[in-house]
Amino acid sequence: MYDTVRDRLIHLHHCRGAGWKTIHDLLEVDPTLSAPFSLPPAVLRSLVPLSDAQWAAFFHDLHSIDVKNVVKTYKERGIRIITMFDLDYPPLLKHIYDPPWVLYAKGNIALLQETKLISIVGTRRPTKEGIEALKKLVPPLVAAGWTIVSGLAFGIDVCAHQLAVSYGGTTIAVIAGGLDHIYPKEHRSFAQQLMNEQLVVAEHPPATKPQAWQFPARNRIISGLSLGTLVVQAKVKSGSLITASYALEQGREVFAVPGSINLAEAAGPNTLIQHGAKLVQEAADIIAEFPYV
Repeated sequence: MYDTVRDRLIHLHHCRGAGWKTIHDLLEVDPTLSAPFSLPPAVLRSLVPLSDAQWAAFFHDLHSIDVKNVVKTYKERGIRIITMFDLDYPPLLKHIYDPPWVLYAKGNIALLQETKLISIVGTRRPTKEGIEALKKLVPPLVAAGWTIVSGLAFGIDVCAHQLAVSYGGTTIAVIAGGLDHIYPKEHRSFAQQLMNEQLVVAEHPPATKPQAWQFPARNRIISGLSLGTLVVQAKVKSGSLITASYALEQGREVFAVPGSINLAEAAGPNTLIQHGAKLVQEAADIIAEFPYV
């Protein structure tokens, strides 16, 4: 049916029910991924531990989706598909524990090959001090050639993207769901600008609507693309600290902007500093950790 394992992977990635672990298990059984397309249903099901409903959806998509036509449509729309088997897959991301099998990207995909990538994340409701910290840190990072990676969320994330653009720099937005369903909707116009001039990346096919579980999962991509992650204001229990945890697991640097002990938004960064994150007062504190780039 397909000539390459890459084509078979893309097809499987469009099948409902085929999550990261399902594809991992199928690759373990058959690294060519030919088996799912040729095995009898009963045998295949024994390799794919899904519920009855998930299995029905998976099997239907496996034998009904015209992926070649889907890929052709993506190409016409300027959407690039990057798989684990491609040379232009982001080098740092490939080395995390659970790298995405496929990325869907629109914009300047050359940014994925940059070495100087730094993630900046934080609360969706920053204070004036948080925004001022960003305004102090992002411009010199941009001037030093760093690409800003974040999640296009309200607050610190979108401000980091916007500052990178306004100062003539480069930025990558990693979203949950697919490229056709930008969340939050208030950022759709800006996301389109990024798709035209910068880069927006998703782990899921474009038609995928974002679901709650996808947001913490995409945080591993934000940290995984980057040499380090900077947290600018976040409560102790927040997605930003999940991103920082991923960065630690991935062996990347973690930075944090300190704040007042009376400010809930400072509790996250302060806690990270207590546990060994580097305290950041200026961009040079980050740049100094990467003399080799």
